[in-house]
This record gives sequence, structure tokens and C-alpha cells, in this order.
Amino acid sequence: MSNQLQNERSPYLLQHAQNPVDWRPWGPAALEEAVRKDRPIFLSVGYSTCHWCHVMARESFESDEVAAALNDDFIPIKVDREERPDVDAVYMEACVAMHGSGGWPLTVLMTPAQEPFWAGTYLPRAQLLDLLEQAARRWKTDRDTLVSFGNALTAHLRRTEDVQPHSPAQALVHDGAAGYIRSFDSQWGGFGRAPKFPTAHNLLFLLRYARAVGSKPARDAALQTLEHIYRGGIFDHVGGGFCRYSTDRQWMVPHFEKMLYDNALLALAYTEAWQETGQEFCRRAACRTLDYVLEELIDPDGGFYCGQDADSDGVEGKYYLFTPAEIVSVLGSEAADDFCRRFGITKAGHFDGKSIPNRIAAQDWAEEKPETAAMCRRLQAFRRQRARLHRDDKVLAGWNGLMVAALARAGLVLDEPRYLEAGRRAVDFIRTQMTEGGRLLACWRKGQAAQDGKLEDYAFCAWGLLELYGAVFQIDLLESACAVAGRMLELFFDADQGGFYPYAFDAEQLITRKKGSYGGAMPSGNAAAALVLSRLARLTGETRWQTAADRQMAWLAGAMAEHPAGDGLGLLALMEELWPSAELVCTASRPPESLLRFLRQTPRDRWTVLLKTPVNAARLAAAAPFTAGYPILAAGSRYYLCRGKTCAEPVETIEDLEKLL
Repeated sequence: MSNQLQNERSPYLLQHAQNPVDWRPWGPAALEEAVRKDRPIFLSVGYSTCHWCHVMARESFESDEVAAALNDDFIPIKVDREERPDVDAVYMEACVAMHGSGGWPLTVLMTPAQEPFWAGTYLPRAQLLDLLEQAARRWKTDRDTLVSFGNALTAHLRRTEDVQPHSPAQALVHDGAAGYIRSFDSQWGGFGRAPKFPTAHNLLFLLRYARAVGSKPARDAALQTLEHIYRGGIFDHVGGGFCRYSTDRQWMVPHFEKMLYDNALLALAYTEAWQETGQEFCRRAACRTLDYVLEELIDPDGGFYCGQDADSDGVEGKYYLFTPAEIVSVLGSEAADDFCRRFGITKAGHFDGKSIPNRIAAQDWAEEKPETAAMCRRLQAFRRQRARLHRDDKVLAGWNGLMVAALARAGLVLDEPRYLEAGRRAVDFIRTQMTEGGRLLACWRKGQAAQDGKLEDYAFCAWGLLELYGAVFQIDLLESACAVAGRMLELFFDADQGGFYPYAFDAEQLITRKKGSYGGAMPSGNAAAALVLSRLARLTGETRWQTAADRQMAWLAGAMAEHPAGDGLGLLALMEELWPSAELVCTASRPPESLLRFLRQTPRDRWTVLLKTPVNAARLAAAAPFTAGYPILAAGSRYYLCRGKTCAEPVETIEDLEKLL
């Protein structure tokens, strides 16, 4: 039996296309049907690599009994949260308002007017059936109560935050850093209690804050967290890459799904930590993460897929778990003994009687010998034969923007041209496959792109473009960043009060359209937009970018005032505005390798760099008009450095430039 999901592109929706539940995709047809038939809507939101989504599907949505209850009295609608983050965000807020927390699968009951009157997460079949029976009965006998509650909850959701924009101050950034330091787990790293999420953008902020103000507690919090995450089972020591979060305090037992955005942000954080400390495990973590993405999550045309499943053959974590006997069968007794000692493989195990490779107890955790890497490759081949991982092969514009940023930074700092090439291919993919009429399309799969781009798509893509420009200095990347940011202002920006809305003014209008500044597993679109505008203002000298950046920073400061630790990227953006910056223009007959070596040497926080050559001079002047008057020498280079709004005399060698610092 098939339902109305059979012609969808989303892997998550297609996973439910053979359910006996008569699912509809979210859209005008389903919503109008609810009004016409006068039935409540049963909304189920999830994603294809979600373990508990699979559990609820097996227990409930494959059940004829549940299907009958849903089909008879409700309009069942399925939503892929990655394809429609706007729909997910609205109804997740309803769930949090009702229960104080949320998650996936998200389950919502709402009126035909799309106003929620019940929201929750995973429900066992018996509880779901009881909920459906009560809701159906009350819709027939006590509808006014449900409608009244839906009206009240919707009114609560529509209440706009009383954000009073005000001038950003360094005190807000200090308060945010103090918040992270107070919640830091000094024994195991991370923040707060289990479950623990990597939230790598918060670690990026702490690293930069520590350098800016000389804060040892902030530095220790970031570096110790990165160490423990790497040593734990959340890092795939066999195949590379990170799982989504840890279910325990020690980072031992992960939720096994791997997501593109986590791996992009963590690769950024480890790259920056390596540049800061020179510790080899940081470089190794960054490279093995990016190599995992390039091996497992890349489309042949250059885009990056969403992620891989937590389940293998219907069993959570099966793909990643080992017994000592399996290690012996692959490596032989002597090598197996060494591997099991190094990676904590025991007969007792850590998860369902099996072991998760980890370095938590290893004294030599920071070392990796060539023979260890060879053993990991053999075990990786073994587990691919033993079990299969589902891969969500959607390409999301925003998540690809984050990966471009990570590849750009690593390609430059680690001197790995293959990462720069991969970042360039991803940009070309977005341009050719996910752009239409100058607007981004959010989601691509198997040759077709769909869904209007949301704020995070524009903000993250512009961020990635700027990072890649700063690594390779190809003028088209700066031009594209300006174009994407310009369209972002047109579609999402509140020019009067500041702040960006999550979806465009001319998109489908949901029951709420609220600006948000909170960053959870990912940074907020508003934080990334602030960072982009600030950098464009300094790169180009253009008034329009500075005016928008000033308004956005004022809004962000107001939005973050009560909880400044709500988004590390927002704090990082404020730092770029509030602490002294440096603007460097290099003019040269051809790109100088000495400039790239200079940028690799040490972290260059709050720096923007432009390269002017005879080839790009006219186009650079169009993007950054102030560069038009900078002469290009017939041979050699010239460097123009401005710091703290004061410009130094131009110099002609990197050595002389370093003397100015």
C-alpha cells in the first residue's frame, strides 16, 4: 500500500511512503483538505537519520490499528525537518512551550487553522492510540475547548520578544563567556549535564575570546572540551567524523547518527585549535573529519549530503560496535590485542554488550602510529561488509555553506589544497544546481532542487563564500558573497528594527514569523548574518553593509541581553565589531605565496584581507570601491594595513608587515 508521499523527493518522506497511514506532504492541498473535511491535523516531523523516528515508525506508523485511527479522524501530514526547518521551528516552539523541551520525532495535533492544541515527541503505540482516541472524541464533543487552547497557544507563540536594540558593549561578550565558563565540566569537558552536544560554534567563540582578552579559563574550557570529544566514542576512531551528541557525561556513548553540520563546525573548531596550539590531535581530528565527509557524504557533482543514520539493519549503532572476537577475526590475535588495548574494546562492552572504540582511558591517546591507522582502515572495510548505513542524500544549501567554511579554513591553515578544491566544487554546485533567478533553493536531491531558501541558507552560504575568498582570493567568491548577502537583506531583514526573519516576506506564511537569536546544535541565522555583514563592511568599505551591520548588531545585542550565552556565534560576531580589527590590502602582479604563509602562521582574528592583481582590479573596485586607487607594482607586492581605524605606511615585504604588528 502506498500513500501520498510516494512522489516526494525527501528520503524521510519516502521512508514512510509505504505506511498504511495515509500521509500527506505539508502543503496547500493537505491544509485545505483539513478545512474541507473539518478534521484536526496530525503532524509528524522528523528526519531520515533519526533513530527514534525509526522506532516510532516501526511501532506505530506501520501498524494497521494506528493507521485506522489516524485515517478515520485526522489529516496525517509528514514533514522532513531538514527540508522545512520553518515548519519544524514553529511547532517545536509549541512543544517547548507546553513541556519545556522538544526533540524528534515531533508529534503535534492542531486545528484545521494550523493552531496546535497538543505537542510532544516520541510516543509508544499504546500512548499514541490513547491520545488519538481522546483527541478524536473531544473534537466531536468538546471542540470549543481544543480550539480555545489552540488559539491561546498560538497567541503565545505570536508574541514578539520585547527586543530593545541598543549599542553593543563588550560587557555583554564578557557575560556570555562567563556563562560558558560557569557551566563548564572541568572533569570531562563540555557544558552542563548529559546529554552533551558538541556545539562547536561556542568553542570557536571561547578560543577567540581567550586570545582577545587573555582568558585562561575560556581557553581551557574550549581545548579540554575538544580533547575529551576527540577521545570519546562520539568520534569515530575507525572511520573518522563525529556523531551528533553524547548520551553520557564522558562522551563515551553517542547518539550514532552523523550530521553534516556537526562535522563542518567541529572541523572548523579543531582547525582553529590546531593553529592556536599546534597539538597534532587537533589537526588529525580536523583532517579525519573532512576526509570522512569527502568519502561518505559527497555527491559526484560536488555538493554534500545531509548525514548518515544512527541505525544499521534496524539496530541502533550496530555499524560502529565491535567485540574482541571480531577484532581478532580481522586483525589477528597480536594486532587485535594492541588495538583493543588502545581503543578500549572489552568483553563487557559499553553498549548492548559490545564496545565503542574510544581513547578515554588510553595514556597514549594523543599518538597515532602508522600501524594503528592501517588497522583502522581494515576495520572500516570489515564493518562496511558487516552492516549497512542509510545515507540521507539531500543537499541543503545552508549546511553546505558551513562545510565550505570548514574546508576553506582547513585548506588554508593546514595547507591542504584538496580541501580548497572541494570547497570550490561545492560553491559551483550551489550556483548551478541550487540557484534560480538569483535566489537560493534550500534543498536538492537527485537532480531536482526545491523549497525557497531560508535565512540560514543565505547566511551560512555567504559565510562560506567569505571564508573561501579569504583562502584563495578568487574575486567571483567575493562577488557572490555580496550578491547572496544583498538578497538576504531584501528577503528577510527588518530594516526598521533590525533582525532577520526566518523565512522570506513572499514565502508561505505560517502561524508565526519570529526572529530568533538562539543557537542550539547550529548557530542562529541571525548570528551568521551579523558576522557576514560585519565582514562585508570591512572588506568593501561600502556604507550599505555598515549601515545594515550596525542595525543588526544593535538588534542582536538586545536579543541576547538576557541570555548572552545563547549563541556563541552571536558573541563572536559582536567581538568582531567591538574589538580592534585589522584590514589588509595586498596589491601584487600575481598572488604571493608569502601572503598565504603569513596567514597560516598564527590565528588572525578580526582580520579581513583583499588581494588586488591586474586580473581582478576592475571587479575588485566594483565590490570594494576604495581599492581603485591602490597601485599595483610591476613586480613584487605592496601591503596596506589599517588597524583600529588607523592606517600604516605601505610596506613591500611580509617581513616589514610583521614589524607593524
